[in-house]
Amino acid sequence: MIILSRSEIEALIDLDSALGAVEAGYVAASEGRATIPPVGYLAFPERDGDCHIKYGHIAGDPSFVVKIASGFYGNPLLGLPTSNGVMLVFSASTGILEAILLDEGFLTDLRTGLGGAVATRALCRPDARRVAIIGTGIQARWQIRCLRHAMKQTPLTFGLWGRSETKARETANVMASEGIDVEVAPDLERLCREADIIITTTPSRTPLIHDAWIRPGTHITAIGADAPGKQELDTALVIRADRRISDRLEQSLDHGEFSTAFTSGSIAAEDCAEIGAVLGGKATGRTRSDDITIADLTGIAIQDIAIAGSILDAYRLSMTG
Repeated sequence: MIILSRSEIEALIDLDSALGAVEAGYVAASEGRATIPPVGYLAFPERDGDCHIKYGHIAGDPSFVVKIASGFYGNPLLGLPTSNGVMLVFSASTGILEAILLDEGFLTDLRTGLGGAVATRALCRPDARRVAIIGTGIQARWQIRCLRHAMKQTPLTFGLWGRSETKARETANVMASEGIDVEVAPDLERLCREADIIITTTPSRTPLIHDAWIRPGTHITAIGADAPGKQELDTALVIRADRRISDRLEQSLDHGEFSTAFTSGSIAAEDCAEIGAVLGGKATGRTRSDDITIADLTGIAIQDIAIAGSILDAYRLSMTG
């Protein structure tokens, strides 16, 4: 059996192959070639934490994956990381446990960043340049890294807003140490009004991004609303959007960014599509330069299967090389 630590996993990462694997996984999910059971969810409101259990299998793959990931958002005050987790890889032929990826939440953070990059690249305007990042945590950093890599031929500029200016500057400094210039924005409204792309990465339970701030042509990738009660976007903005794209429509309408508008009857399932269908040419994404597009990403097991497979392929290649 293969057991890999976080440091070993980090050394095996190839962003190009991982990005391609996540994109292919989205397509497989939307084409019905994947089994994705409902997400297991545990809430710990007294600790501002939660735990997700996601698992699934792509038809024809030799393995299936079970992922357990936690997010406890007060941990930085204790000197601990926000995210943690593990991925278990089993043989789809025998059920034997083949690999344990002790990633400590790293792969969940990475695959979420990659998923956001895939959706943003597919739905933003070709001339989009100004990117607004909302939030200052680990996922804000991964969205910047992954989008910059996915759109490396495009000269993007990044502005970042957070409730804490100190944390925002810490994140900007981390990005600067990696050669990525990020400007800290004190005014959220102005940042949103001037952005071509907005990426939200917070665990907020009250809308942060208001409808009146969003101009035609803007693309929004919403990452944070991955559990009941979370919401980053004004419901009126979701209703107004020209295209609403999710990673998994069932999840988005149940507990994602689209759920409030859907529950109220303001939008229907037919008014939305999945990113895999857009990538596979089975659904329409952006059709005009002035479309407002929203990608609601609640996170699906296909991403975990894709990233785990990418790591194990790299590991086996390193063993034979």
